[in-house]
Amino acid sequence: MIATPTPLGQPGRHPALLKLAREAALPALTESFATVLARFDDVLFDRAGTAGASQLLFLDGMRELRRRREEIVAGFRNHLAQAWDALERGEPVSAEATLAGQIEDGLSLVPEHVLESRLAVRNFATVLLRDWKPVLARLDRRLGWIAGGLELNADSNPISPEHIGVAIHEAFADCELAPEVRLVLIKLCERDLHAPIGKRYEALDEQLAAAGVMPQMAAPRRPAPRPPSPRHELDALVDTLDQDAQIGNDDAAAPAWARRFADRWAESRGRMQSASASQAAGESGDTLSGNQGMLLEALHELLQQTRHVREDATSAASVAVGQQRPLSQREMMSVLSLLQATPSATLRAAIGEDGESLAQRLKSEVLSGATRLGVDPSQARLDPQDEDAIDLVGMLFDVMLDERDLEGRSRELIGRLVVPFVKVAMLDRRMFVQKTHPARKLLNSLAEACEGNTGESQAERVLMGKVEEIIERLVAEFNENLAIFLTLEEEFRDFLAQHRRRIEIAERRAAETQRGQEKLEMARSRSAAELDRRIADATLPQAIGEFLRQPWQHHLTLTVLREGEDGASVGEALALADGILEEVAEARRQIVGKPWLQAWHPALRKVFASVGVHADAATGAIDALHDTLQAIAESRPELERALPELPQVALPTPPVQESAPVELGGKVDVTDFDNADADRFRGLEIGSWLDFVDKDGKVQAGKLSWVSPISSRLLFVNRRGVRFCVASPEELAVMVRLGRLRAHIDDGAFDSAMQGVIDRLDNKNATVH
Repeated sequence: MIATPTPLGQPGRHPALLKLAREAALPALTESFATVLARFDDVLFDRAGTAGASQLLFLDGMRELRRRREEIVAGFRNHLAQAWDALERGEPVSAEATLAGQIEDGLSLVPEHVLESRLAVRNFATVLLRDWKPVLARLDRRLGWIAGGLELNADSNPISPEHIGVAIHEAFADCELAPEVRLVLIKLCERDLHAPIGKRYEALDEQLAAAGVMPQMAAPRRPAPRPPSPRHELDALVDTLDQDAQIGNDDAAAPAWARRFADRWAESRGRMQSASASQAAGESGDTLSGNQGMLLEALHELLQQTRHVREDATSAASVAVGQQRPLSQREMMSVLSLLQATPSATLRAAIGEDGESLAQRLKSEVLSGATRLGVDPSQARLDPQDEDAIDLVGMLFDVMLDERDLEGRSRELIGRLVVPFVKVAMLDRRMFVQKTHPARKLLNSLAEACEGNTGESQAERVLMGKVEEIIERLVAEFNENLAIFLTLEEEFRDFLAQHRRRIEIAERRAAETQRGQEKLEMARSRSAAELDRRIADATLPQAIGEFLRQPWQHHLTLTVLREGEDGASVGEALALADGILEEVAEARRQIVGKPWLQAWHPALRKVFASVGVHADAATGAIDALHDTLQAIAESRPELERALPELPQVALPTPPVQESAPVELGGKVDVTDFDNADADRFRGLEIGSWLDFVDKDGKVQAGKLSWVSPISSRLLFVNRRGVRFCVASPEELAVMVRLGRLRAHIDDGAFDSAMQGVIDRLDNKNATVH
């Protein structure tokens, strides 16, 4: 029989109950903090292994925690005790005021790391307040009731998340910790204290209710838990993985494709039994976290669905499966090592062809290769997990080779990685779910170096040479030791850093070249406009027309190019043209005896010099113009002279190194675009990346390198700093409408390909259903 608590009288001070509540809450909360704190130095040690330049900061933080652990726990306990003492005096303190008033001089500048720490513990409190809101509301009323009828809230309740946040801030306040280490520790508290603190709240709430403190305010009955939906489960595990990454565990971070996979997989599965998924992950033999195991289990199930579709369509081929034994891992590794050293001609052909399934070809080659080990292929089959590894890696490379700009030698080199990556997938499935895995980092770097690399420039050839060297070493040295990937990835990363500095120089040259071209276009347009404005369709004497259309226009273009549109020499050139045309008009009025062009001799010599005509040759050309004007004035056209033959001089054109240009194709309405898209491109920041899709569906990433102050056109370069697209905001908006331009998601080749794999698996299942 359950005893009904006897309600107490009116609210007032109840010292015995306050003591009971204190003894139930404060030691338990301190114990929870001390328990999780004891694990933090190990987390910092693991974090130091991946922190790069910040490694020493995390190692120092680890030593500081071990040295001052008791002081840290005491700081946490002391704040909660002081806050409770204030409650017992009937004067509860404000957590916010305590946190904000720790600098005595209100005018003092608060150090940045202190501000960041305050913000972090406030975020900590916000999470706990949100998730434990009902029980906290009851505790506010019960504790206020026994403390003398006080009205407590989140800011004044001494054990509220707000005060626990202040206690955490106080605990680490005197520790010598780098700001980033301090923030990681607070984030760890948020993660690891969430559940223990919630349980302490519920226990105290039940204890006070049992003691008769406002028993009518019972906790609501919890509804029976419903089986989680697959989307909810996957969303939850992706959020958890992301949260782990925020507190420093990059290896646990959710891969970029995981959120999208949560959407897709939820549609293809009615219900996910998370317990069995975790169990399967735990029994797999891999050292995976539960969440990573769930992701792999979800991938496995999607592959199984697709495989069942294929087997149903070709059931005759799978009749004898039950009578075949799976190849052992040792046999698999032996066969794969043979393929790695000497890939078959059919496998090389599959890599070189679009539409050929690498996964199917690999499985066929493995079973065929087993005969070299004395295995009867009719009596053997692939283990389901090994088949998963081959399917995933095969499809991963199918997508990468189909959708990325990998042709010729680049395609061949990337294709040589297929077999080594199947071995990695069999040895360490974390490659698919761990974004910092050295194998996927190496693949990302190699794909970046190969994408769009045709070997046209010296820098491209040097880069391809290094890629070939890295892949040759991997193929020759990789047995079953994954350390080779870390070694090669670090070496290639250092090489890429030097290469990127050369790319920056190439980018600047591309921008300078484009600027020079646009200045030339502007100068030509200006000189043509000035010429048209003066002569239009007018009929001019031959020598005068030839002079204005050839040497004078060339000279004006050069002058505008050199001095700008408002240069002094530009005005002189325009005045020369106007003066000559005025003398033509005077000659036609038959003004005889005028010393033609005498005032313009210096300017004429400058014009002829610009086209390479000097000294006597320039004098002869000026005489031809003079005699022509004289003949017009005397009405004797037979005396008009032509200009002597002038050298053909081309304007200087900046050299252009350019990859294949982006073509929109014929019959495209260039006026049909969304103004919002055009406005977005006008505001695009330098350094932004976009994906350009060619007519064959190949995607090339382009970086905005420069925006012309003359034409407002945008210059995009590829990954090697080579110009491949110059377009106006309006033209880019048209490309968006045509599906030829999209936002660039810089997830790396591996994650992008994994998204493509999920799409293809879904499409296969959807086609059947």
